[in-house]
Amino acid sequence: MAQTSWFAADIVVPFEAVAAAEAVFDLVEADGIETDLLRKKAGDNVTITGIFPTRPDKTSLEETAQRIFAIYDQTTPTEIAIREVFPEDWLAEWKQHWKPSEIGRFVVTPPWIEVEDAEKIIIRIEPKMAFGTGTHETTRLCLRVLSEEGVAGDGFLDVGTGTGILSIAAAKVTSEACKIFGCDTDEESITAARENAEQNGVADRIEFAVGELAVDAPKFGTVAANVTLDVILPIVDLLIAKADEKLILSGILKTQEREIVEALGARGFTASRIRTDGEWIAVVVDTY
Repeated sequence: MAQTSWFAADIVVPFEAVAAAEAVFDLVEADGIETDLLRKKAGDNVTITGIFPTRPDKTSLEETAQRIFAIYDQTTPTEIAIREVFPEDWLAEWKQHWKPSEIGRFVVTPPWIEVEDAEKIIIRIEPKMAFGTGTHETTRLCLRVLSEEGVAGDGFLDVGTGTGILSIAAAKVTSEACKIFGCDTDEESITAARENAEQNGVADRIEFAVGELAVDAPKFGTVAANVTLDVILPIVDLLIAKADEKLILSGILKTQEREIVEALGARGFTASRIRTDGEWIAVVVDTY
């Protein structure tokens, strides 16, 4: 049965603190994030909204905000407001404010906007109550790697696929011989990923499955894990083992760079390439 109502947590911050507020909702695993930047400029207040399937714990949100805003060297918001929302209202807001985003060779766009640019690779993502647009800094970092470096070796593994955007991007820059597999522990994410793959005409190129990365999974030429560091570290050996040529790790804050670099260095990978977008990084490792 479809969920009839959700909960939204609103944080109002200065324009300069938008990234900090978005990071809060990332870390508490909000199912969607809406940032109202329409006609906003430096010095203005901006409302960032996290969407949750159940009422979020306000104390936990406030504690996370205090910690993350300190990392970003921003003043902690004085109030986090929680309200009940309904799918039709949320989707209407998305359609009003979401515009195409250009990321390297890719343009990520909602399906109701036509993009006419023969030189760009178009990825259409349908926003739903439980999923973001795929244009967060962490996803942009991964897309830039795929845009500039492509998929190395035989196949692409997308761990924590979410909307399926990285798998779709991989399908659009590789031949039909490239095997692509995306997994996520959230069943609704996999449903959305399959729908997005269909929307982009690559459904027959990608296999999606609900669940964690299996120990007996085959190797892939390139492995991407756009999750969070606390998810990456316990499975970093498995990720390395499955990456035949290249490993892309994202969902990592700049303040966590030393931790992931040391973890990789301890396993013999000392030449990691770091890419940065705002307060986030992606780490690219050649594993061959």
